[in-house]
Amino acid sequence: MITDPIADMLARIRNAAKARHQRAEMPASRLKIDVARILKEEGYISTYKVVDESKTRKLLRVFIKYTPDKRSIITDFRRVSRPGCRVYVGKSEIRPVVGGLGTSIITTPKGVMTGKAARKAGVGGEILLEVW
Repeated sequence: MITDPIADMLARIRNAAKARHQRAEMPASRLKIDVARILKEEGYISTYKVVDESKTRKLLRVFIKYTPDKRSIITDFRRVSRPGCRVYVGKSEIRPVVGGLGTSIITTPKGVMTGKAARKAGVGGEILLEVW
């Protein structure tokens, strides 16, 4: 049993990118699908797909995006809020990631969104991760 599914997702994507694989596969959940949607919207991955492996199990397939010289678009991830130490921020406490070059992904009462979108919507929430 995995205790932190988001950290597992990030590790799988990071390992696949370092090995220069085309895709990374992981068990699907609504939160992971929302994180993959935001990564796609922000341009960090090329696409993602939810695949029915069986009637009870679904897989999330994330296709990694590379530069023309075969380097991954994703430089690094940082898991901020963990199961042992949750990190919540208000709308005024959401800071830019790596001087505005990165993106933070936040769960809010209005759904999962980027830090920039949460500031614009005027909501705070739990910071899941930062990516740059």
